[in-house]
Amino acid sequence: MTRLRHVAPDIASSPRVGAGLSQSTEGVVAAQDALARALEPIDGARVDLVTLFVSPQFEDEIPRIVEQASERAEDAVIIGCSAGGVIGGEVEVEDAPAVAAWAASLPSTGVQPFRLTFEQDGDQGIIDGLDELPSADRGAVVVMLSDPFSFPADVFLAHLNENAPGVPVLGGQASGGLEAGRNVLIANGEVVRDGAAGVILTGPSVGSWLVSQGCRPVGETYAVTRAERNVMHELGGTAALHRLEEVYAAAGPRDQLLMRRGLHVGQAISELKPRLDRGDFLIRNVMGIDPQSGSIAITDMVEVGQTVQFQVRDADSAREDLKVMLERERAMDDRPVVGALLFSCNGRGQALFGQPHHDIRALRSAFADVPVAGFFAAGELGPIGGRNFLHGFTASVLLIRE
Repeated sequence: MTRLRHVAPDIASSPRVGAGLSQSTEGVVAAQDALARALEPIDGARVDLVTLFVSPQFEDEIPRIVEQASERAEDAVIIGCSAGGVIGGEVEVEDAPAVAAWAASLPSTGVQPFRLTFEQDGDQGIIDGLDELPSADRGAVVVMLSDPFSFPADVFLAHLNENAPGVPVLGGQASGGLEAGRNVLIANGEVVRDGAAGVILTGPSVGSWLVSQGCRPVGETYAVTRAERNVMHELGGTAALHRLEEVYAAAGPRDQLLMRRGLHVGQAISELKPRLDRGDFLIRNVMGIDPQSGSIAITDMVEVGQTVQFQVRDADSAREDLKVMLERERAMDDRPVVGALLFSCNGRGQALFGQPHHDIRALRSAFADVPVAGFFAAGELGPIGGRNFLHGFTASVLLIRE
């Protein structure tokens, strides 16, 4: 049975956030160190939320780590997961033992934990554990961690988009295990191995968020004029492959190389904007091309009338996109940022940028060295154009603001 708890708002003070990371070779010792650093800035205030991200080397110690966190922050909601790479303090640690902790005192915010499970019943799937959907009218923001093997995050997000419009979901899929049953989730202090866990934050102004998909557009935008399921047959009245060939011929040598290495398609979230820009496209991979029919298949459904644009991704594009999104967020909201949760794809990091700590350094540089924690996910959750999606190669960020 899911335990739900609502932490009553206390408007006596502003939010406080702390973060820490430890690379001690013993899990419990690493957790002690990371928690101490995360709790220090709270400085005697009530701790409402603790998140823990633990490398798989400490899988067997996670119950003790959670117990330790419960003792240190007695009244806090505790969530977290195992992860192939963890982020905290000032660094990103990939494929090595580490524990990252993040603690927040949120006096004007309600904190409601949830634990979701999924069962297949014939042709139908049943998601259980959330008695009442979050409401945008209450300023709800959802932080969700899920197991990619046992929980269809994309299905749940589609359900929320339909039935709880305007409620953003930030988070990621646990990456601590490469097979079913090997990931660990922490759901309000309980250690589980399936489903999803997280919190619903409610209040007059919980914070803000951004999603950097790391791509750059090439060529023009096109209207989909013939499509079937996930296959684009025609763009602007011409075979999709012919449009791609036009874009390739007009591109420079660098973009041509990137298109050969890996091509993506951006699907416009809204057709109402007079000018489409970064953040207006949902990025999906090209999964196949049929030279005979001229059709292109992507990893999502396509609708006739939808606007699309080909996209490329590399370290420079991802670096530029994150910088632009951070600068845009700073310009849109001048409230001080006091902390952040960062969910970065496990395909980013050193594998993409060729050096460690890129995303956390960019985030801390943009917001004056704020406390940050998170992990490298096997799929990231975040809103694009007001609707929530499951992404890849993305950095999804929740900012806690005064």
